[in-house]
Amino acid sequence: MKKATATRERDPNTRLRRVEGRHNALVKELRRAFSRGELTSDGYCAIEGFRILEEAIRSGLRLRAVFFSESTATRAERLLSQLGAQVETLLLPDKLFSGAVPSYAPQGVAALARWKELPLEEALAKSKAGPLLVVAGVQDPGNLGTILRSAEAFGAGGVVLGEGTVSPFNPKVVRASAGSVFRLPVARAKLSDALALMKEQGLRMVATASHKGTPLDQAKLSGPLAIFIGSEGAGLSRDLIKEMDEVVAIPQAPQVESLNAGVAASIVLYEVMRQRK
Repeated sequence: MKKATATRERDPNTRLRRVEGRHNALVKELRRAFSRGELTSDGYCAIEGFRILEEAIRSGLRLRAVFFSESTATRAERLLSQLGAQVETLLLPDKLFSGAVPSYAPQGVAALARWKELPLEEALAKSKAGPLLVVAGVQDPGNLGTILRSAEAFGAGGVVLGEGTVSPFNPKVVRASAGSVFRLPVARAKLSDALALMKEQGLRMVATASHKGTPLDQAKLSGPLAIFIGSEGAGLSRDLIKEMDEVVAIPQAPQVESLNAGVAASIVLYEVMRQRK
């Protein structure tokens, strides 16, 4: 009885259920989702940080459970007021929390959030609202997060992630996207399948290149459009380049080999938005 009383005195909010065992089912699911960087079998991903969790709530994602570390429990009240009564809220000792969350500097809050990944056909249908962005083999989580953030900022209709691209559920991607990944229509697909559907729907396919191609400000970027962004090192494969209707180049100093994939995507998306306005 004394132990239960002490626990209530330490907890700033009675909604927080204290968990001390690393074998708790929800803690194990959180740890597994973070380590794999993929959805759980029932469609939840792991997210971390106060700002990211607020973005998830603002974006309407359904939360299964929210985890607070003991040292940050006093900051929990603001978030708890935004959570529905059906969301489990757990208080973890700092050591247990840091063992489940991969961040080098965890902020003391994490969650399991329901995330709907779109079929390819649904993502392509979104191209009517704005350009479709196709990412082929970008492996750096920070780059993909930047691309997704810029895609939302500059009005992309949807995003297709080809094989070899880092998972959008990777916690570093989620953090770098600043919540944009929650709101964008995102699909993962084989690019061969995506190409066939894009041609059927009359999308004009445009690739980006480092130096060779139509200067970006001279390219026609209006109408139904799919923009292809290649990997950081190799760019787009020759086979993909052959399928393109046009290759555009961002003017840059000749001694610079190439731009960061996230930067290149952002510049091209901005130019698309500028031309369409």
